[in-house]
Amino acid sequence: MKYILDSSVAVKWVLVEPYSDKANLLRDDYRNAIHELLSPDVFPVEVMHALTKAERQKRISAIQGGILWADVMATCPKLVPYLPLIPRAYDIASQLRIGIYDSLYVACAEEEKCELLTADDKLLKNAQQQFPFVRHLSTLP
Repeated sequence: MKYILDSSVAVKWVLVEPYSDKANLLRDDYRNAIHELLSPDVFPVEVMHALTKAERQKRISAIQGGILWADVMATCPKLVPYLPLIPRAYDIASQLRIGIYDSLYVACAEEEKCELLTADDKLLKNAQQQFPFVRHLSTLP
Protein backbone atom coordinates (compact mmCIF):
# COMPACT_ATOMS: atom_id res chain seq x y z
CA MET A 1 0.00 0.00 0.00
CA LYS A 2 1.12 3.57 -0.67
CA TYR A 3 1.04 6.12 2.15
CA ILE A 4 2.08 9.71 2.65
CA LEU A 5 4.19 9.63 5.79
CA ASP A 6 3.94 12.54 8.20
CA SER A 7 7.16 13.38 9.99
CA SER A 8 5.38 12.78 13.32
CA VAL A 9 5.34 9.07 12.46
CA ALA A 10 8.97 8.89 11.34
CA VAL A 11 10.18 10.51 14.55
CA LYS A 12 8.68 7.56 16.41
CA TRP A 13 11.23 5.36 14.61
CA VAL A 14 13.96 6.87 16.79
CA LEU A 15 12.19 8.25 19.88
CA VAL A 16 10.26 5.96 22.17
CA GLU A 17 6.79 7.43 22.20
CA PRO A 18 3.23 6.11 22.09
CA TYR A 19 2.74 4.00 18.95
CA SER A 20 6.47 3.69 18.25
CA ASP A 21 5.85 -0.04 17.87
CA LYS A 22 3.38 0.58 15.03
CA ALA A 23 5.71 3.13 13.44
CA ASN A 24 8.57 0.64 13.50
CA LEU A 25 6.42 -2.12 11.99
CA LEU A 26 5.53 0.31 9.19
CA ARG A 27 9.23 1.09 8.72
CA ASP A 28 10.04 -2.62 8.52
CA ASP A 29 7.30 -3.12 5.94
CA TYR A 30 8.69 -0.19 3.94
CA ARG A 31 12.17 -1.71 4.06
CA ASN A 32 10.69 -4.99 2.82
CA ALA A 33 8.83 -3.22 -0.02
CA ILE A 34 5.42 -4.12 1.43
CA HIS A 35 4.46 -0.44 1.56
CA GLU A 36 5.50 2.59 -0.44
CA LEU A 37 6.11 5.71 1.65
CA LEU A 38 6.18 9.23 0.23
CA SER A 39 6.48 12.67 1.84
CA PRO A 40 6.74 16.25 0.68
CA ASP A 41 10.39 17.22 0.49
CA VAL A 42 10.06 19.37 3.62
CA PHE A 43 10.14 16.05 5.51
CA PRO A 44 13.87 16.12 6.45
CA VAL A 45 13.52 19.63 7.91
CA GLU A 46 10.40 18.66 9.85
CA VAL A 47 12.13 15.60 11.30
CA MET A 48 15.09 17.73 12.40
CA HIS A 49 12.69 20.28 13.89
CA ALA A 50 11.07 17.54 16.01
CA LEU A 51 14.47 16.26 17.12
CA THR A 52 15.61 19.78 18.00
CA LYS A 53 12.47 20.14 20.10
CA ALA A 54 13.22 16.82 21.82
CA GLU A 55 16.74 18.06 22.55
CA ARG A 56 15.40 21.29 24.09
CA GLN A 57 13.06 19.19 26.23
CA LYS A 58 16.15 17.23 27.35
CA ARG A 59 14.70 13.99 25.95
CA ILE A 60 17.85 13.55 23.82
CA SER A 61 21.31 15.10 23.76
CA ALA A 62 22.50 17.52 21.10
CA ILE A 63 24.83 14.84 19.72
CA GLN A 64 22.01 12.30 19.56
CA GLY A 65 19.91 14.63 17.40
CA GLY A 66 22.19 14.33 14.39
CA ILE A 67 22.57 10.58 14.83
CA LEU A 68 18.83 10.04 15.12
CA TRP A 69 18.18 12.27 12.08
CA ALA A 70 20.61 10.16 10.04
CA ASP A 71 18.81 7.03 11.25
CA VAL A 72 15.46 8.37 10.01
CA MET A 73 16.99 9.50 6.73
CA ALA A 74 18.45 6.02 6.17
CA THR A 75 14.86 4.92 5.53
CA CYS A 76 13.62 8.20 4.12
CA PRO A 77 10.35 8.06 2.20
CA LYS A 78 10.44 9.02 -1.44
CA LEU A 79 10.43 12.81 -1.39
CA VAL A 80 7.85 14.64 -3.49
CA PRO A 81 8.64 18.25 -4.50
CA TYR A 82 6.58 20.62 -2.37
CA LEU A 83 6.51 23.62 -4.72
CA PRO A 84 3.74 22.24 -6.99
CA LEU A 85 1.70 21.42 -3.84
CA ILE A 86 1.76 24.96 -2.43
CA PRO A 87 -1.36 26.36 -4.15
CA ARG A 88 -3.53 23.46 -2.95
CA ALA A 89 -1.81 23.43 0.45
CA TYR A 90 -2.65 27.11 0.86
CA ASP A 91 -6.31 26.41 0.10
CA ILE A 92 -6.34 23.56 2.64
CA ALA A 93 -4.57 25.66 5.28
CA SER A 94 -7.09 28.46 4.83
CA GLN A 95 -10.07 26.13 4.81
CA LEU A 96 -9.04 24.12 7.88
CA ARG A 97 -7.14 26.87 9.71
CA ILE A 98 -4.06 24.64 10.02
CA GLY A 99 -0.37 25.22 9.34
CA ILE A 100 1.02 25.18 5.83
CA TYR A 101 3.42 22.33 6.61
CA ASP A 102 0.56 20.07 7.68
CA SER A 103 -1.39 21.20 4.63
CA LEU A 104 1.47 20.13 2.36
CA TYR A 105 1.13 16.56 3.64
CA VAL A 106 -2.66 16.64 3.10
CA ALA A 107 -2.23 18.08 -0.40
CA CYS A 108 0.39 15.44 -1.20
CA ALA A 109 -1.95 12.62 -0.11
CA GLU A 110 -4.75 14.14 -2.15
CA GLU A 111 -2.47 14.39 -5.21
CA GLU A 112 -1.14 10.85 -4.79
CA LYS A 113 -4.63 9.47 -4.07
CA CYS A 114 -3.55 7.63 -0.95
CA GLU A 115 -3.83 7.83 2.82
CA LEU A 116 -1.82 10.21 4.98
CA LEU A 117 -0.47 8.50 8.10
CA THR A 118 0.04 10.85 11.01
CA ALA A 119 0.59 10.72 14.75
CA ASP A 120 -0.41 14.36 15.07
CA ASP A 121 -3.71 14.38 16.98
CA LYS A 122 -4.34 18.05 16.20
CA LEU A 123 -3.93 17.50 12.46
CA LEU A 124 -6.22 14.48 12.60
CA LYS A 125 -8.89 16.39 14.54
CA ASN A 126 -8.79 19.35 12.16
CA ALA A 127 -8.52 17.48 8.86
CA GLN A 128 -10.19 14.09 9.05
CA GLN A 129 -13.79 15.19 8.62
CA GLN A 130 -13.02 17.08 5.41
CA PHE A 131 -10.26 14.70 4.29
CA PRO A 132 -11.14 11.15 5.41
CA PHE A 133 -7.89 9.82 3.95
CA VAL A 134 -6.03 11.36 6.92
CA ARG A 135 -5.45 8.39 9.20
CA HIS A 136 -3.87 8.08 12.65
CA LEU A 137 -0.91 5.75 13.04
CA SER A 138 -2.76 3.99 15.87
CA THR A 139 -5.27 2.56 13.38
CA LEU A 140 -2.65 0.40 11.69
CA PRO A 141 -2.75 -3.29 12.61
